[in-house]
Amino acid sequence: MTNKTFVFGHKNPDTDSIVSSIAFSYLRNKLGDTTEACRLGNTNKETDYALKTFNFDAPTLITSVNEGDNVILVDHNEATQSVDNIEKAHVRMVVDHHTMNFKCPETLYYHAEPLGCTATILYKLYKQNDVEVEPNMAGLLLSAIISDTLLFKSPTCTEEDRTIAQKLAEIANVDINTYGLNLLKAGTDLSDYTPEQVINIDSKLFEQNGKKFKIAQVNTADVNDIFKNQAYFEAAIDKEIKNDNLDLYVFAATDILNANSKIITMGTKSNVVEKAFGVSLDHNTATLENVVSRKKQILPNILNNLD
Repeated sequence: MTNKTFVFGHKNPDTDSIVSSIAFSYLRNKLGDTTEACRLGNTNKETDYALKTFNFDAPTLITSVNEGDNVILVDHNEATQSVDNIEKAHVRMVVDHHTMNFKCPETLYYHAEPLGCTATILYKLYKQNDVEVEPNMAGLLLSAIISDTLLFKSPTCTEEDRTIAQKLAEIANVDINTYGLNLLKAGTDLSDYTPEQVINIDSKLFEQNGKKFKIAQVNTADVNDIFKNQAYFEAAIDKEIKNDNLDLYVFAATDILNANSKIITMGTKSNVVEKAFGVSLDHNTATLENVVSRKKQILPNILNNLD
């Protein structure tokens, strides 16, 4: 057991997860706490671009926690997406923007808002606690908002996300559109990933009514370039289904230029996707027009049709 508090986002971390760990750990330390920013997996190329641009190191990698460890969860609240042994830890705080599916045997600080990004909430917490948002931190927070809202194209994006992003861009002295497009494009380079790595860049596990499923998502500027390797992705997905005993797997390649997604869907509950989106699967695939958000579009539709 340690007096230090570990701050981390979800497994298979995206940019918001990594940025929120760094930003909230910094804030808590400024307020007299002793925390360490951590991550539960490798950073992706988009996140690496943001970290390099604003001169930050990636948080410490951890794979599990010990009984009684103090932890703070950011950008997630579900145990299936958190660190191994999370049930043995003392969860002190949660800061999140996702649907609440959280159980805890004790009272705690829980801050969640229906915004497009956890980083938007953190900017507000900096202001509430009168802690300066320095230029490099502003750039990092801005990166998370751009990433999670797909440069404001996602239906999860709110006016508050846009307003705060503009404030952060001014502090960081960057042009939102120029930097934002460069950031998103950095994350679309999948040339040196294996199919197994691609489907785990940003994959989340969910459970409902005894059914287990994963939704994985990658951004791309060329959907056809992704799907030329469909057979390899299907083999990797099939392996995940068998290893994790999944009922459904949805892999979405989201077109950052045209704001839609093409999916590969496999598993015994693949028909759920057809019902949820009114599409017919053709060789395990379908195009979902105007669908870019896992949180607000893909996940709710699946949950509403999963029996």
